[in-house]
Amino acid sequence: MTGLKRQTIVIAGGGTAGWSAAAAMGKVLGKAFKISLVESEQIGTVGVGEATIPAIQTFNKVLGIDEFQFMKETNATIKLGINFENWLEEGHSYFHSFGRTGLDHWALGFQHFWLAASERGLTEKTFWDFSPETIAAMSNKCSPSLAYAFHLDSSKYAGFLREFAEKHGVSRIEGKIEDVELDPSNGEIACLHLEDGTQVKGDFFIDCTGFRALLIGEALGVEYVDWSDMLFCDRAIAVQTDLLGPPIPYTRAMAHDAGWQWKIPLQNRVGNGIIYSSDHLEDDKALERLLANIDTEPRTNPNFIKFRPGMRQKQWHKNCAAIGLSSGFLEPLESTSIHLIHFNILRLIRLLPLSLTNERAVNEFNEQIFGELETIKDFLVLHYWKNNRQGDAFWDRCRSVKVSKTLDERVNLFQETGTLFRNLEELFSENSWVQVLMGQGVIPNSQHPVAANMDESSLVKLLNGLFDTTHRNNSAFDSHEHFLTTSFGKHDAA
Repeated sequence: MTGLKRQTIVIAGGGTAGWSAAAAMGKVLGKAFKISLVESEQIGTVGVGEATIPAIQTFNKVLGIDEFQFMKETNATIKLGINFENWLEEGHSYFHSFGRTGLDHWALGFQHFWLAASERGLTEKTFWDFSPETIAAMSNKCSPSLAYAFHLDSSKYAGFLREFAEKHGVSRIEGKIEDVELDPSNGEIACLHLEDGTQVKGDFFIDCTGFRALLIGEALGVEYVDWSDMLFCDRAIAVQTDLLGPPIPYTRAMAHDAGWQWKIPLQNRVGNGIIYSSDHLEDDKALERLLANIDTEPRTNPNFIKFRPGMRQKQWHKNCAAIGLSSGFLEPLESTSIHLIHFNILRLIRLLPLSLTNERAVNEFNEQIFGELETIKDFLVLHYWKNNRQGDAFWDRCRSVKVSKTLDERVNLFQETGTLFRNLEELFSENSWVQVLMGQGVIPNSQHPVAANMDESSLVKLLNGLFDTTHRNNSAFDSHEHFLTTSFGKHDAA
């Protein structure tokens, strides 16, 4: 084994995807392979992936990244969940929190106990009154005991990861890719030709070239699976504004008649954007709407982004794997983009054979990712499909969408019985599904027999005890602003 030639992995493209791959591979595979990254300063990145989910902590732990340093370097704030405003109907809002709500029994989720008490008039409290993360978010508080993710500056995050990767032996090559050369004997990628004449040869290539997908799409011809028949938004515009007060510990997702708008607070600014369907709103009207709903004058020029919801038919083909936007994109609704980057990198590292080529490993990688994207797609579709917004062509169209059999059966089972089943490998927890289902107006018609037959005094005691504990703990939490200052060294960098 010691006499084996040290093979080369080439990462094409920087940004969050490229430098995440470089950081992880440099840390884990740096002694086994030579790793280089090719990027051009001439090419900008999309750079609007500013919200994450708690799974980012797994990636940080795998790399041994210090959370204090990570938050300081990326101007990060805490994210306890997403507040969905006007999604079910105008004036209605609900919170999708991380963590757990109430207390589950092994045979049934907490929603059954809450439903049983509500139906019998034993409580006027909402389901979300028993969610520690929701209560903290709405009172602008935070604690290390809560389940949290981050809002971050994606450009600074890429820079942070670049420094980490270079410390672990990854070499950066400056240059714009002009051509991708294939090996005529097997159709694999042999070399990247840069504009200045440089040739970058490798044994394995990772495509992080964004929507263009120079390697996996243009060179290798892997087709794109289009999901725009279920997810109708295909445009986004992003701008940054000044932060006027203490940053809140959650993302705001505000529905409008042709899509939705986001607000993401960092330590030093706010990320704003509008997502919309070009079939229902023109670009200039979308920009006008966005600018009318921000708190200060923009500090950046509007960033217009066109996308097509979907994914590559294969994420790993021959000697190339796609990571990030080159592999596909659904939409930013539940902040899954950075998660998919990280976990596809970790999957690739776990499956990467010594020879860099193995048909079983390639098939397993592709099947795992396709399965995960299918469930994420269903979860996103749910937000649009179950709405009561009347008179908006976009939302009327969303209600009539033909959803997958899996989603249809899952929703109907929940509506009829209050029970939700999911694959244990799925990204979103049962609590996430329950919050969004009930937030979007899908209220179960019945409860589990255990909850339905529970005596009133026991049911009241259970709910009151959970409510009191949740709110008592919340009263001891720091404000989000104080938490950032004391725990993560909040600063006022530009």
